[in-house]
Amino acid sequence: MNDIAYKRDFYGWLTYHTDLLQRGKWAEVDLTKIAEELESMGKRHQQELINRLAVLLMHLLKWQFQPGKRTHSWKYTIKEQRLRVRKILQSKT
Repeated sequence: MNDIAYKRDFYGWLTYHTDLLQRGKWAEVDLTKIAEELESMGKRHQQELINRLAVLLMHLLKWQFQPGKRTHSWKYTIKEQRLRVRKILQSKT
């Protein structure tokens, strides 16, 4: 699959190259684009972790320093962000 297919039908391109890799057809694989996609995936994963930690920290600080304004929403957000951070970190191991 060429560059046009990559831009038009990413999923098709991906399944095509997955098949090539599974069959050991290394010469036909677009290694440059696969490397770019893996790098991009890593950056998105890292950015998601940073965003989740920022939201968690913000709500923990509000919880600590604004006890009179605590809401169930803050409590839910803290719990949810902790779970999502844990999932992100576990997916790396």
